[in-house]
Amino acid sequence: MSSLHPLPEGSVTSPKGFLASGVHAGLKDDGSADFALLVSQHPCTAAGVFTQNRVRAAPVVYDESVLNERPGRLRGVVMNARVANACTGEQGLAAAADMARAAEAALQLPARSMLVLSTGVIGVPLPMDKIAAGIAAAGPRMTADGGVSAARAIMTTDTRPKHCAVRVEAAAGAVTVGGIAKGAGMIHPNMATMLAILTTDAAVDVGTLREVLRRVADRTFNAITVDGDTSTNDTVLLLANGASGVTLARDHEAGRAFEEAVAHVARELALMIVRDGEGATRFVEITISGASTESLARDVGRAIARSSLVKTAVAGGDPNWGRILAAAGAGGFPIVPERLRLAVRRHGDGGGSGGGWIVLAAGGAAASYDESAARAVFASPEIAIRLDLGMGGAEATVWTCDLSEQYIRINAHYRS
Repeated sequence: MSSLHPLPEGSVTSPKGFLASGVHAGLKDDGSADFALLVSQHPCTAAGVFTQNRVRAAPVVYDESVLNERPGRLRGVVMNARVANACTGEQGLAAAADMARAAEAALQLPARSMLVLSTGVIGVPLPMDKIAAGIAAAGPRMTADGGVSAARAIMTTDTRPKHCAVRVEAAAGAVTVGGIAKGAGMIHPNMATMLAILTTDAAVDVGTLREVLRRVADRTFNAITVDGDTSTNDTVLLLANGASGVTLARDHEAGRAFEEAVAHVARELALMIVRDGEGATRFVEITISGASTESLARDVGRAIARSSLVKTAVAGGDPNWGRILAAAGAGGFPIVPERLRLAVRRHGDGGGSGGGWIVLAAGGAAASYDESAARAVFASPEIAIRLDLGMGGAEATVWTCDLSEQYIRINAHYRS
């Protein structure tokens, strides 16, 4: 048997052997932290998943090449905010490589052992003088409790740092999984303006690490959306340094417990992103049940979650259930209107599949319900929506937030 134990103020440096820091390097005008380093004291196996946007930032291209070349000999990540180093051509690719080399040289690490993450404005050259200043300042300040400062340093429109860690105990021994993330806008499945780093002190082979990250990302980071836009820089990394002395095999109980721990941290970080969505006033959980396959359930959920009409209805506290059904049907999925059953409740209310639910529509038409009760649900800070397709036994959950006037104000002036 295994159990998860959340760690107070846990972060990417909660696993043994990881050090981090976050400093001001002059990229942000307000003097706040804008540059971070994360380094393992031991070589890491590593895996990554990246944006599906065909316009890909230089750090994404660089990291993929390093992970393909030496996935078992990584040592850390160098990160900056404010400048995405995206759409910067050959100059940007060279800058990403130079950023990694500068960090490796300063920390006396092997060549091509550092990965690179950048976030911020697209189309702006990376200011290498400020990157060099950041490396010089961050290197001496790395500590075993520096993960939270690193999380702060990669924030852009985020209002708070995002970090989490758990310890998992199994027969093979105790290991820790931690993580940090940033993201508030330009968030959509298949990654988003989102950066996330997950770490563990377990020893895990590269093949297992890749499989675990792919499965976990699909059910967590790829199951959130804020605005339907997929960024150029989206990256999730998973680094395992083996400092705990516990080796995990994919088919053993400890391996399953490890994946559960990775999923827990990833889910917590993903939900932090949604709750911190730009201008968000309401958090929305959408569960699609009764589907023929899990992938169909997730696709229908995503269609509802990214609908501007659904999101603005939520922002206005309006139980306009027709928008939800229309969004579900607009994607061309093989659903039958007469089989649909739509219900809502305050997120966290009730128990079981029937507790606290208000059925708004059934058989593809309006159900008999209390309008004032439905409005009260849609006016609450956290809303749960359940749509049963009546087609099978599979289900999936996605998460989103409302679309408010504040979102427009933030993004209308993003560069200024």
